[in-house]
Amino acid sequence: FSMACSLSSFLVVLQYQYCTTHDLRSHNNNNNKDKDRKPTYNQAMKTSIRVLHLVGLLAATSNAFFVPAHDSRTATRVWASTQADGATATASKPKVQELGLLTFDLDDTLYPIEPVIKAANDAFVDAMEKYGFPGLSAFDIVETGKQVREEIAKVDPEKAATLTHTEIRELAIRREMEKIILKRKLQEVADDWATPVDSLTATVKNHAQTWAKNAISESVVQSVLTEWEMARHHAAERNIFPHVIDAMKQIKEDHPNVIIGAVTDGRANPLLMTFTLAPFFDFVMSWEDHQGGRRKFFQDLGEVGEKAELTWIYDAARHQYAILKQSQDAINALKNNEPVKPLVWPDNYDDLVWIHVGDDLAFDVGGSSACGAKTILVELPKSLGQTAPFRFDTSIKQPGWSTTTKKELEARIRMNEAAREHVNVQINTMERLPIAINEILRGD
Repeated sequence: FSMACSLSSFLVVLQYQYCTTHDLRSHNNNNNKDKDRKPTYNQAMKTSIRVLHLVGLLAATSNAFFVPAHDSRTATRVWASTQADGATATASKPKVQELGLLTFDLDDTLYPIEPVIKAANDAFVDAMEKYGFPGLSAFDIVETGKQVREEIAKVDPEKAATLTHTEIRELAIRREMEKIILKRKLQEVADDWATPVDSLTATVKNHAQTWAKNAISESVVQSVLTEWEMARHHAAERNIFPHVIDAMKQIKEDHPNVIIGAVTDGRANPLLMTFTLAPFFDFVMSWEDHQGGRRKFFQDLGEVGEKAELTWIYDAARHQYAILKQSQDAINALKNNEPVKPLVWPDNYDDLVWIHVGDDLAFDVGGSSACGAKTILVELPKSLGQTAPFRFDTSIKQPGWSTTTKKELEARIRMNEAAREHVNVQINTMERLPIAINEILRGD
């Protein structure tokens, strides 16, 4: 700025000297042209004044944006203020939490259940035929399962409510085998006696029924059941929802130390899905592996409805996490020659976040949130075949494979409404799952 002012002053003096000298010469040559020279002098002065005005504006503008280099105190104050503002912004930014445990429901969360069950029932038909029981349809095992449960409910409602999917399916397989064996035995006796089957006495028929029950091979029943279950897992792999695998890869990349588990009310097991889900899962917690807790829950469901506690399966999952986490921490501690710190069950584990992902408000959101988990509700477009949003509506016909009674259905609907407030994030595509997890960890 000082240099600019000096330059302007120099220009004024130069213009003055030039004009004065020029006017004097002109005066000597031609006194009549004095008036013509005055404007030249005035013009020079105006030009210099304009330069001074522009320099002043430049100086004012410069002071607004720049700190003079020679004023070290002012520069220090500006730098210190900026540093303080940055420190405040850093201090006010919430700390991002770390993900320790991530659990998933399986059916209708990672793949649609309807085409999976259909494929498994078709495999049941093929297996029955292979072992000498032809003539069945996929519809037969579903209807027989419902019939078996209803018959038990008339005698022992509590037992019927606590039956697992596997138990119902096994009883249905036995029932179908028994029907075919009985039919064959009666026809054999009728042919031997040279009489129609209808003419056989009740006593003969009763003995034939006893024969049929005892002629069933346990190993054949288990073989059919195994083929049903394996077909179920293969179908699940073929029908994985879009973006699931990419989402799991991203989660593993973002959270390399996370322990991932499955919590399911059936026999689905991602560790058996070797081409898709197996590489991402560390453990599976099935309702069917914890009969005591399952029995108590369904007893409560029949007695207190939406107040039934579903925490037992999630407590078991958290306990499994504690065991795996302790082992993981022990390995890391030994690697660094540090003491191993045990986790305490069930009082505390660690300060890492647990997130559960599922499609069922009552079972997934309500149960896991009661145990301290953050929740992500998965409600996908209807075109993808997810049934949960429509499966708990008494005005809609339930899927053919469902064995849920009307009483249980009504209780589940009430539980769904009670659990809705515990949803932390809701997503409509699995592509958003990694983003939803990070939102929870940031506290968004």
